[in-house]
Amino acid sequence: MVENVIWPAAFDARCSRSDGRRVSLDLAIEDPTVDEIAKAVQQVGYDAVIEREKSYPREHEQRGYVLVKNADDATKSDLLGAVAAYLQVLRE
Repeated sequence: MVENVIWPAAFDARCSRSDGRRVSLDLAIEDPTVDEIAKAVQQVGYDAVIEREKSYPREHEQRGYVLVKNADDATKSDLLGAVAAYLQVLRE
């Protein structure tokens, strides 16, 4: 069973690639929340567990992360791209 950790910084338009953004700027959104990310992960078809008590190593604020379970059939970059697309739909 593969578990992927997704940090909000991966989708944050305010972050540079060196600060942790993993998607292109055209897919990024400003200040994504773990709740939005978990909802998008579930829309893509995977189980999501929110962990709020952690902070991304390059950030000072504690935003938590989303643990994606049972993502055996997707690479992390494919998963991030699909989640980013749903995040944009959620923000519209």
